[in-house]
Amino acid sequence: MQRRDALIRVIDALHAEIAALKSNDVRALERATADKLAGIDAIAAAGTGPAAPELRALADEANRLNETCRIYVNLMAANTRRRLQTLTGDSFAGHRPMVNAYA
Repeated sequence: MQRRDALIRVIDALHAEIAALKSNDVRALERATADKLAGIDAIAAAGTGPAAPELRALADEANRLNETCRIYVNLMAANTRRRLQTLTGDSFAGHRPMVNAYA
């Protein structure tokens, strides 16, 4: 597989990953992640070398989409943490008053 085709595969997988994250579809997220990793492996197998402008643009798009995925995952983790804190009555888990060490 050529690097261009592999990058397109990664981009398609990242779009699928974002859709799965938005819809909370775990199975689709697993498939998209596996496809993304397979595409990354194909890029690595294609070797390194100078990237033509088209490849650079595709790589930039993949990086932007990956950053979007990271943001979604971080937001989901923060929401989960907040919900767990609410359920356990620990609404101030991130804020603890200082204890006077000299008392």
